[in-house]
Amino acid sequence: MIPHPPTRPVRRTASRRFPLPILVLLVLALRAQAETSDNPRVIMKPVVMEPVVVGEAKTHTLFMGADISVNLDKSLYPVRNVIGSSWVIVINGKDEVVSAKRAPLNLKITPSLKLTEVAATLEGFRRVPAYSYANDPSVLLTRGLSQAASTNADLLAVSANAQHVADTATNKALGPMAGFAASDNQFGDAALRIQAGSSKGAPYVVPKGGYTGADVGAFIAQYTAAAAISQARVIAVAQQGAASAASQTANGDEPAGRLVTEGMDAMDIEFDVASPRTLNTPYVVTMTRFRTPGSKPGVVQNLVYAQALDPIYSHPTHVHFTEEGFPFNYELVDFQLHLYDRGQEIATNISSRRVELTRDEAFEYVKMEYISSHANETLPAVAAMGRLPAELPTRLAAGKYADTFFARVSKDGLADEPYADAQCSRAIEDPFLRSVVKSLRFKPALARGKPVEGIASLNLGKLQI
Repeated sequence: MIPHPPTRPVRRTASRRFPLPILVLLVLALRAQAETSDNPRVIMKPVVMEPVVVGEAKTHTLFMGADISVNLDKSLYPVRNVIGSSWVIVINGKDEVVSAKRAPLNLKITPSLKLTEVAATLEGFRRVPAYSYANDPSVLLTRGLSQAASTNADLLAVSANAQHVADTATNKALGPMAGFAASDNQFGDAALRIQAGSSKGAPYVVPKGGYTGADVGAFIAQYTAAAAISQARVIAVAQQGAASAASQTANGDEPAGRLVTEGMDAMDIEFDVASPRTLNTPYVVTMTRFRTPGSKPGVVQNLVYAQALDPIYSHPTHVHFTEEGFPFNYELVDFQLHLYDRGQEIATNISSRRVELTRDEAFEYVKMEYISSHANETLPAVAAMGRLPAELPTRLAAGKYADTFFARVSKDGLADEPYADAQCSRAIEDPFLRSVVKSLRFKPALARGKPVEGIASLNLGKLQI
């Protein structure tokens, strides 16, 4: 018998409690370690990693957009482009520019959920209240200083001209002719006029017998007296004008008028924008809701502004503009910015109710929207979306795949084989064409609003997805 070692009293200590699952794992790990260390015949099993599921890439964006139309002559024309800040619509197949500067426009804006594969990114987005150009304090100050400088220069010119007239009138070397110093002064009084005749100003009449010596003497005396009086008048007026103009130049250095503005009446908007796909004719539309100071509670006004942009590329493009037309000291309630290209709205990272979707999720949304909007209708299957091969345009340019072919589409909107006939009895043995068909997603055929199997006709040269 093997004697047992003496027992020692058990000392009770506070045990550290583990959650049950962790405790079970610890026990199993300790047991496995003990078995492998005591029994050399036990072979360690290799560690098997669980497969990691990588989430599918988000390729589409669902967001709340806006459809904009112009109401002309009781007809609605969707906006297709913007030139400057004017709207471009299509009437009878021709582009027509409609400007809000000529007359008020009646716009219809309809919010709607939109799905797009292209999404632009806005960085450094900033919108702050600002002054309009005409109300900007710096502009008012610059205009005031310019007007003051012009006034000051005019006053100095008037003062110098008057002083020149006074100097000429007091020049004794000119004799009686000094009295005509202001006769051709275009900046001063009217030309000096000396009337010969009586003291009452009656005109002098030449006698029938001609002038006598006494008449000539009398005429000279009258002229000399009138010239002396006119010369004194010219000197007094010229000296007074020179002094007055010179004294006013002190005030001419200061801008006239009140430069204090009544408040901000514009919005300054600035951001950098980039898109993975080039946007050749982009434009932005801002929709602002605001309150006017002093208006009744609950009364809100709207202001819609459009601005054409330069082409947008994958590298950031800077955008900066000032939106005018607000009342002084307006109160902002809501602001939305929408980006468009050729009339199609593009999602951005600041779009309202923005949700990123995978390609399959986007296709499910397209099918759901299509079925719900065509209740009780019977329609054929139509290609809706897909990622076409990059070499397809080259093959189309070479004259390949110019004929129409067909595909059998399931009620889920999927197809896998191209066929040469509408009955789908003669399959086309073309691996490239088969890959194109398999990459497409279709709006399924409908029978009274219910999705069913159908046949879709396809022409790659006219395919729009």
